Order: sequence, then C-alpha cells, then structure tokens
Amino acid sequence: MTTGQILRNGKVWVEHVQVAASIFDRMRGLLGRRELPAGRGLLIEACGSVHTVGMQFPIDVIFLDQAWQVRRICSHVRPGRPMVWCGWCGLRALEVASGWLDLGGVAAGTQVEWMAQGSGARGQAPV
Repeated sequence: MTTGQILRNGKVWVEHVQVAASIFDRMRGLLGRRELPAGRGLLIEACGSVHTVGMQFPIDVIFLDQAWQVRRICSHVRPGRPMVWCGWCGLRALEVASGWLDLGGVAAGTQVEWMAQGSGARGQAPV
C-alpha cells in the first residue's frame, strides 16, 4: 500500500496515511483492526461513502474532492453504521480514529494536500 501524509496549511495534519486504492483494499478498509493509533489514517480512493459495519471503534471521516478540498466531515461515526455518504462531490475518504484529529477550523472548502512518503511530491493523487 502507498503511504504518505496529509498537510493542512503547509503543516503535517495526519502523519502516516495508508492509501486504499485497489478494489480489495477499498472493500477491506479498516475492517479487522482493533484500533487506529493517533497520527494514522486510511485514505480510501474512489470513495463517496463508507460504512462501519463490523468495525470495532468509532471513526471520524473527512470526505475530499478531486482538488483535495474538504467536502464533508462526519465526526464520531460509531461501529455498525450501514452508510455514511458525502454526496456527489466526494472522491476520497480519509478515515481516522474518532477524537484525536484537530478538526477545529476545518469545514467544507478547507484545502489539504497529499505528500507521498519519502518523495516530497505534493498534491497529486497517491495512486
């Protein structure tokens, strides 16, 4: 799996992000994990909705569009939820453990950036 960081205002916002781009990785998501430590996230590509059926912990979901702008934030999504939908504008979903990520000042339209692990390359889709 590709890894990298999500930046906000030029600073690291989520330090270690794995990218789920293949059909298998996207379907699996965070299923089977007991936790997702602070500082880590899962970026699901080609994703306008997620579910938490079978998960063991609550998550925060940040839906992003093609330009890496926040489109919707869903905080404290509990396990067992059949669907959380962004709307037609969501292209990717960033999942993190509920509560640790500073979402203050983040709203629809907030710009973030992708930086691939070890490359310093910013902004392009990680797949």
